[in-house]
Amino acid sequence: MKKIKENSGSLVMSLCEAVIGVLLLINPVGFTSFVIIALGLVLVVRGVMSVIAYFRASPEIAAREHNLSGGVICLAVGLFCVFRSNWFILTFPALTFIYGVIILFVGLTKIQWAADCIRLKRKQWVFELISVALSLLCAAIIIRNPFASTAVLWTFTAVSLIVEAIFDIVTVFIGGKE
Repeated sequence: MKKIKENSGSLVMSLCEAVIGVLLLINPVGFTSFVIIALGLVLVVRGVMSVIAYFRASPEIAAREHNLSGGVICLAVGLFCVFRSNWFILTFPALTFIYGVIILFVGLTKIQWAADCIRLKRKQWVFELISVALSLLCAAIIIRNPFASTAVLWTFTAVSLIVEAIFDIVTVFIGGKE
């Protein structure tokens, strides 16, 4: 129970990663469109609130906080997301590449913990090392992008999210940070 409490943030992130992977596997275009439109709506609300805050503030405060320009930018980006969510779907391979780079950086940061586990003579250091290798392998495959079809790329991304999440959860229980 102590491991769960200490690693609750990692567990929640891993569970979210697994759920996103499953949703991407079931309906990649629908899920991605939903996320983009939801993000757009959040930005529209934020933009409206910023514009209102600009006009409610005194001129001195309004000039300092830039709520009008920030609000207009949020509105523009939000409306683009809501009405042109398909653009993101078409650029998904580039976004997946960015995701691969993020996984690469996560894998590189895991090297430190794996090395620490070895140096601290933790019994389950091999799990940390496998987690590093898995992250780096997934990142390399995604970045290399050998897939001809976006659907295959989505499936691979979904499966890699699920596998990575499951392995991270297992690592917390078996060999995680003590």
